[in-house]
Amino acid sequence: MNMNLIEKIKKLNIGEIIENADLKKYTTYHVGGHALAVVLPDDIYGLIELIKLLKKEKVKYKVIGRGSNLIFKSGLYNGILIKLDHFDSLKIEGNEITVGAGFQLIKLATRLSRLGYTGIEFATGIPGTVGGAIFMNAGAYKSDMGYIVKSVKVLTPDLRVEELTNYDLDFHYRTSFLHQHRDYICLEATIILKRGDADLIMQLVEDRKKRRLETQPLEYPTAGSVFRNPDGDYAGRLIEEIGYKGHVQGGAMVSTKHANFVINYNNATGEDIEKLILEIKKRIKEKYDIDLKIEQEFVE
Repeated sequence: MNMNLIEKIKKLNIGEIIENADLKKYTTYHVGGHALAVVLPDDIYGLIELIKLLKKEKVKYKVIGRGSNLIFKSGLYNGILIKLDHFDSLKIEGNEITVGAGFQLIKLATRLSRLGYTGIEFATGIPGTVGGAIFMNAGAYKSDMGYIVKSVKVLTPDLRVEELTNYDLDFHYRTSFLHQHRDYICLEATIILKRGDADLIMQLVEDRKKRRLETQPLEYPTAGSVFRNPDGDYAGRLIEEIGYKGHVQGGAMVSTKHANFVINYNNATGEDIEKLILEIKKRIKEKYDIDLKIEQEFVE
């Protein structure tokens, strides 16, 4: 059935197909086994045709960005991964910027900051795509996507293209309407920024970059913060308090630079990382009765 499915996808002629895809290449943790295929549709029409086929064939699928919050197991992901890399248009009109969901967030934030736009500096260190960032309501430095997104073009569960406003998107700390309704797919976003002094903006960006390199384990495969900060506290502090800074599980380790980061320091598997994360969550709950929320996703 699998090869038959791949042949059917090929016949659609909708874009690039990578068969038996190595998932290590599609996650920032560099973990996972293989997927039946990764498909990169050329446009919205191709995406709709692909999903119609997958629904008809009753095959599971998942839309992914840069995999910066995903943990795949070592075996087969018995489904199709869809990447929107070709949804990478960028249109700048005054203070309004329209950008495809597949555009890399760091690239977008850096380009706009250099052009003297302010409001998106917080995103210059966040790996992932625009679509993924809106889905998660990614943020840093007391700002997030909810502050700058005006509206988003989505593909609905019944495969219609609709526009959702900022209000519709229901942005909250590290979540959004899209996070709660995963059968909607972000296609394109319109953001609003202000103009500022490009030199001052880039000085701030460079200062923050320097600080990130000093305080985060960016030399290792990682997926950023593992847990959301609980109200009035920091997940990293709690993890240090239970003595887990530097704690090892298989090839995974709690970073010695920042305890809310787990790193793939020695050929870790997704299982290693998942076990370590769940162990930390359990210990924190036992010691402090705090139920830490995991920002990362264990993909089945």
